[in-house]
Amino acid sequence: MTDDVLQRLAAVIRSRRGETAAGSYTKELIDAGAERCAKKLGEEATETVIAALGTEPRALAREAADLLYHLLVLLECRQVPWPDVLAELQSRMGTSGLVEKASRPRQGP
Repeated sequence: MTDDVLQRLAAVIRSRRGETAAGSYTKELIDAGAERCAKKLGEEATETVIAALGTEPRALAREAADLLYHLLVLLECRQVPWPDVLAELQSRMGTSGLVEKASRPRQGP
C-alpha cells in the first residue's frame, strides 16, 4: 500500500512540472530549483526530528509525510525517477547495512 501511495504521489508531482505555477505549490518549488527544494527538505527533516523527540506519534506521522513529499519534489526537480530510488533500495536488500555502508566510496576530505 505505502509503495503504491508513494508511486502515485511521485506521478502527481511529475505531472505538476508541466503546469502553470498559479495554484500549485509543487510547481512553485520545482521552478525555484534544486537549492530551494533541498532547503525545504532540510527544514522538513529538522521538523521530523523534533517530532520524533516529542511524545505525539501523530505529529511524527504528519512530519514524516511532509518529509517524504519534499523528498519526492527534490527528486523530481533533479529528474531522478522514483523507480530509480526503489531499484537502489532493492539492490541493497539482503545485505547488511554495515557491509553496504562500508562498501560505499568515501566522500569528503
